[in-house]
Amino acid sequence: MSPSPVAPAFPEAEVRRRARSGAAAAFPAAEDYGHVLFGAGAGAGAGVGAPTGPEDALDRMRLVPPVFMAERLKKLIELGREPMYDDVELTTRIGGFTAALPVYVSALGSTRAAGGDPGLALSRQAGRLGLPMVIGENVVPVHGYGRLNGPAGPGGPDGGASTTLLGRLRAYTGELPDGLGGVAVQQSTEDADAEVWNLVYSDPTARPLLDSGRLAFELKTGQGAKPGLGGMTVLDTATAARFGDRYGLDTAALGERHVLRSSSPGTFTAEILRQQIRLMRNNFPRARVWVKLHPGRDVAEAARVAVDAGADAVTVDGAEGGTGWAPVAFTGRVGLPLAACLRRLAADPPPCLLVSGRMWEGARAVKSLALGACAVGLGRAALLSVAEDPDQGLIRFTECLAMEMRLLISALGKYAPDVLDEQDVWSPDGN
Repeated sequence: MSPSPVAPAFPEAEVRRRARSGAAAAFPAAEDYGHVLFGAGAGAGAGVGAPTGPEDALDRMRLVPPVFMAERLKKLIELGREPMYDDVELTTRIGGFTAALPVYVSALGSTRAAGGDPGLALSRQAGRLGLPMVIGENVVPVHGYGRLNGPAGPGGPDGGASTTLLGRLRAYTGELPDGLGGVAVQQSTEDADAEVWNLVYSDPTARPLLDSGRLAFELKTGQGAKPGLGGMTVLDTATAARFGDRYGLDTAALGERHVLRSSSPGTFTAEILRQQIRLMRNNFPRARVWVKLHPGRDVAEAARVAVDAGADAVTVDGAEGGTGWAPVAFTGRVGLPLAACLRRLAADPPPCLLVSGRMWEGARAVKSLALGACAVGLGRAALLSVAEDPDQGLIRFTECLAMEMRLLISALGKYAPDVLDEQDVWSPDGN
């Protein structure tokens, strides 16, 4: 006979905190905004660090090499010797770009997280590595676009602002090897008000990317950190006063010293998404089209609509994804985990599926690739890496990740990410 289940203890301390703080208790501490990475695994108000919390379904899965390896035999014949792990070729096509690894850098937000704004350092290192990079997520509305044709760096006409979109774009392209990488400029509903895509597409700074086929525009319909909500930022009262009524400002939610600034999440139906993608293709014919989806229950249907309308890549944030500031009720409680998204997409996966959500080591990345992803996105891991070392942190982190991926893919008897499949993964859940 099974023991009776024990009901969890009533969270008396949390109830008392809410009784003291009111609406502010629905969010992490406002003082932490811009200094702490949030998102599933970190916990409300938790400091930066390695992912924590219980294993999720993707973590519980195991990679399972076969005994008989026909692909290894093919490689042996091709090479004329026994293949080794360093024979694994990781070069991958990602949304129309060529990448040195099946890895891209997710959108970096508009805050100064991880001990100072890492935007410039992250852009330089991602460019040097030849990894595609997504730039956007409220950068223009918060920090501005930057001056056309002005040099980035201290003393430049735009103040050397690495926080501006153009500053990050220049830093990335200044390090980019020929033929590798590319930039996807993300636009949310708030970014659309600033006409971000129009600014980039008409800027001479972006011309080398356009000419080489390495510029994409990503339509953001949502994010893993807070699916169903728009972007949220915390302002001091003086800064909020300068915005006037341009955005949704709640002066009471976070107490006397901080103001909650919210943007609209946007409204999408299948037809609206189709028309938006067609509009992107008509207005920006030389740019690739990416679409970012939050982990909604109809994620597979949304992905099919995006692909049928002509999207070059579909990005899906699992509920584990995102470092953004969000209501604590959302963290770990709203949205499908990445494993569930991958299962729902398995029947008809997009030709180029990009996924993110706690990607910090090789096994999780390889399992995602085996379950249908084309590449995985680095968000929190990239931010922490450049905070650790602004010159080489992401480069060293990626070196470790690439080594793990080669070892794991080779152990499966395969020598390229695109030949992985669901048979390479075992799930204790039985599905």
